[in-house]
Amino acid sequence: MSSRSNILVFAATNSAQSINKRLARHAAKVLQDELAAPVEIEIIDLNTYEMPIYSPEREALGIPQRAQDFYDKISASDGLIMSFAEYNGSYTAAFKNIFDWTSRISMKVFQDKPALVMATSKGGRGGQNVLEAVINGFPHFGANITSSFNFGPFPEHFDVDTDRLKTPELARDLREALLTLNAALPNS
Repeated sequence: MSSRSNILVFAATNSAQSINKRLARHAAKVLQDELAAPVEIEIIDLNTYEMPIYSPEREALGIPQRAQDFYDKISASDGLIMSFAEYNGSYTAAFKNIFDWTSRISMKVFQDKPALVMATSKGGRGGQNVLEAVINGFPHFGANITSSFNFGPFPEHFDVDTDRLKTPELARDLREALLTLNAALPNS
């Protein structure tokens, strides 16, 4: 019997009604249920890791335990599924603050874990700006990006009643991105 890989799943936002949280949960369900990947899924909420706004002066007083807790969650995982909300063309302030604090523990925030990065938005570009920033920047912080996925407008392609993609081509693209992630996991 093969061992199971641990997948850490989160949306890079603190919004309780986030469409990116819906997408992240959907991707995890597809990986575990439809693709029957041998994985254990842990979904976390960034609100659990809320901290004071990072500054060098605050860092001099010590790194908050919640930054260490976030880093430890990544460390305990074998792979990551991250979905990025786009605010004004960039990361949310909530995610950026957690990222900034965690990078003070190690610049390799993502610890070379295989990662599927995603974004969606209500607009037609589907979070493309933030996803490009992630794809171009995160490898410098230890992200082993195996695949990416984005779409928009969210309401046209996602059924909120069933929490599923309703556009067959997008559902296929997500499955392909998840299969690529799964193939990169240590226990695949």
